[in-house]
Amino acid sequence: MKSGIKNIAAPSISGPVDKFVLWSIFVLAAVGIVAVYSAVSFLAETKSGGDTERFLFNHLFRVGLALAVMGGFSLIDYHKVARYGLVALVVAIALLLAVQLVGVVSGGAARWLQWGGIGFQPSDIAKVALMVYVAVLLAKKQTYIKSFSRSFAPIFIWILITVGAIGIDDLSTAAVVLAAVVTMCFIARVSVLHLAATCLVGAILAYSLLLTSPERAARLESYAGIKLFPNTEEAGVFSTQAEGYQARQAKIAFAMGGISGVGPGKSVQRDFLPAPYNDFIYAIIAEEYGVIGALLILGVFVVILFRGLLRIARRAPDPMGLLISVGLVLMLTFYGFAHAGVAAGLFPVTGLPLPFVSYGGTSLLASGVMMGILLNVSRQVK
Repeated sequence: MKSGIKNIAAPSISGPVDKFVLWSIFVLAAVGIVAVYSAVSFLAETKSGGDTERFLFNHLFRVGLALAVMGGFSLIDYHKVARYGLVALVVAIALLLAVQLVGVVSGGAARWLQWGGIGFQPSDIAKVALMVYVAVLLAKKQTYIKSFSRSFAPIFIWILITVGAIGIDDLSTAAVVLAAVVTMCFIARVSVLHLAATCLVGAILAYSLLLTSPERAARLESYAGIKLFPNTEEAGVFSTQAEGYQARQAKIAFAMGGISGVGPGKSVQRDFLPAPYNDFIYAIIAEEYGVIGALLILGVFVVILFRGLLRIARRAPDPMGLLISVGLVLMLTFYGFAHAGVAAGLFPVTGLPLPFVSYGGTSLLASGVMMGILLNVSRQVK
């Protein structure tokens, strides 16, 4: 079986996009606009004298741009996009390394680059490029996918470099990216032993990075309720006003929301939660719309997951389309589930946005690119 970019004759792009995925994205974007408008009041008070409309219009512009990017990529044959996967990944890794030299520090970590007055996160570029390029490699190597030297080693090198570069200052994103790419490799029939070794290397790398960052180590200890690392202070780890503050405030938001919520725009916890418009937007949704609203949001991500895997990927015209669909839909939904899990206290506190919902720039654009490529595959399903 021959598979790869040059060996596959791409079918004509004439079919409609998957309407279930498309409308699911529209629902997430609409919910995000309302939730951000409600949650951004404290930021508006501190940054622009209470002008919440300014931040609302900023968010509307970014959402519109993300949807336009999604529409553009849905019209570009994914085979053409895949040809630039390696170039995009190399550029993204270079930008991740540049962050360590000239990056903008935010929240105690250097994750941003500033260019022409515009800030962006290279990790958002890297995660998309990695999924696309690994999918290309997996499709090409299907005839000898179990080989360590010919198949696994070349793929593992790119995964290690990219995840390691992301994890230096953004361990939570690195963990989600690694989980998504390992799951994609499993579906592509990569040896389970090789994947287990990848997870082991990832765990060792994560532990090493935690030893160099007392703040991140303290968050994990606060979640686990036990002292694990020698570089943290016990008083801060177990204090409800220190590392446990965010998780506690998020739980209060869920408790206040109850079954049906306190109502749109009536959140109280938005004044106590750090970054309620971004890192904890799901907690604000749970407070204002209750368990019903929170579960409906998760239901939308489940629809994207099942349509992406069981229809688009399963009926993709070639192995590369299948694997790209799997990788991108897993990346988006893993982000959604991880964000919700953090807000509900199921996972340690991280800085992961909720795709198409949270206030942001590069995160929204990256989500638009991913879903645009997925929708393009959906237009070519058999």
